[in-house]
Amino acid sequence: MSNIEDFLTQADEAEIVEAIRKAECDTSGEIRVHIEKKCDTDVYERALEVFHILKMDNTKAQNGVLIYVAVNNKSFVIFGDQGINNKVGADFWNTTRDKIATQFKSGNFKQGLINGITEAGKVLSKYFPWDHDDKNELENTISKG
Repeated sequence: MSNIEDFLTQADEAEIVEAIRKAECDTSGEIRVHIEKKCDTDVYERALEVFHILKMDNTKAQNGVLIYVAVNNKSFVIFGDQGINNKVGADFWNTTRDKIATQFKSGNFKQGLINGITEAGKVLSKYFPWDHDDKNELENTISKG
């Protein structure tokens, strides 16, 4: 994969956005996906920067999760806000990472993202259950850089 436009089809992107919507039905947590062609710096540092650019650090419960993908680097990072880190253990991040990595290794990028989103939503629903007063604080769209 050398082109961000070739990483996912429009239909793939629509399925990923729907997975985000479904995952957020059971949690007040906010999940975003950001895809870039390449990362010229440390991938983790870039994910942190994107987290702030997307204003994911402004959620009421500090419960945003970013799945950042640098296509040409063949790297991804799952980054969560402080509210999540205070409640979940490292196993949450490792399990979510593994669900994505397993599919990515086989070239199943859409399914990897959907599996990661689904896993994150499932765990977030335990710690940040949806409430009738909740509002969607962040867009469910895939951002690109």
